[in-house]
Amino acid sequence: MPIEQSNCIRRFVRTCNDGWLQGWHERNGGNLTYRMTQEDFDVCEPYFNLKGEGHEWIDLGIKAPSLGGQFFITTGSGKYMRKVSIDLTDSIGIVELSEDGSAYRKVWGLSNGGRPTSELPTHIMNHAVRAQATDGENRIIYHAHCPNVIALSTIVEPDARTWSRILWKSMTECIIVFPDGVGVVPWMVPGGAAIAEATSKLMEDYAACVWTQHGLFVSGSSFDDAFGLMHTIEKSAQLYLMAKAANGGAEPAYLITDDQLKAVCRDFNVEPNKAFLD
Repeated sequence: MPIEQSNCIRRFVRTCNDGWLQGWHERNGGNLTYRMTQEDFDVCEPYFNLKGEGHEWIDLGIKAPSLGGQFFITTGSGKYMRKVSIDLTDSIGIVELSEDGSAYRKVWGLSNGGRPTSELPTHIMNHAVRAQATDGENRIIYHAHCPNVIALSTIVEPDARTWSRILWKSMTECIIVFPDGVGVVPWMVPGGAAIAEATSKLMEDYAACVWTQHGLFVSGSSFDDAFGLMHTIEKSAQLYLMAKAANGGAEPAYLITDDQLKAVCRDFNVEPNKAFLD
C-alpha cells in the first residue's frame, strides 16, 4: 500500500482539509500532530528515509522521555493547511523522537528542506501530558485559529470556570462532549516555552484549552474525537455571540440552567466538573 493511502495519513489529511474548510486556518495558521500506533508504523516504515541532509537529529529544547522512540505525523513549519491535500509530501512529514525524548529526526515527507511545525515542542509536551492523563489513549494534538473562540476571548475574562459555563449553557450537548470544561491560557507570545508550559499544566485536567486572542488547542484519542471537540467548542462560542448580539449586547435571557446541566449529566451518565456548577 502506498504510504499516501495508509489510514493514518488519509485521516490526517482529512482533518487538515476539514479545518481549512471551516475557516480555521488562514495563511499558515494552526498545526496538527498525531502519535502513531505500532500498526501505523508497520505500514509506513518501508517508506522511511534516514539518509542525507535533513535527517539528522535536531534538539527539541524539551525532554519527553515517556515518548522516547515514538513516531509522529506533523504539519510543516510555514505550511498551509489548504495545501496538505494537494501537495502532501511538501506539507506534512513523519518524525521520530530520540530515546530520551529530547530530539527529533525527519524520517518521511517535509520535502524541499521542510521542518515540522514550530510548535512541535509544545505538541510533544502536551502529547506526553495527555498520554499520561488518558492511559495512552490520546494521540492527537490539534491547534486552530477558531474565529468565534477568538472573538469571545476579547469580551470574556480568561477564567476556566467562566468559559466552561458559557459554553455548556449555550448548547445542550456541550457538557457531554467536554464535561471537565475547558482550560484557558491568558494571552502569551506563541511558539515559546512559556505558553507550552502553561498549556501542558492545564491539559493535565482538560482535553481542550483556549488560547485567548489566538484560538484553541485540543487533544483526542482519534482525529474525529479531536476535530469534534474543537468543532463543538467553536460552535457553542458562535451561538453565545449570536444570542448576545440578538439581545442587544446583553446576556442572553434563557441560557441552560445549572439544574438542567445536572439533569443532562444524570441521564447520559456523565461526571461533570462540579467546581464549575452552582
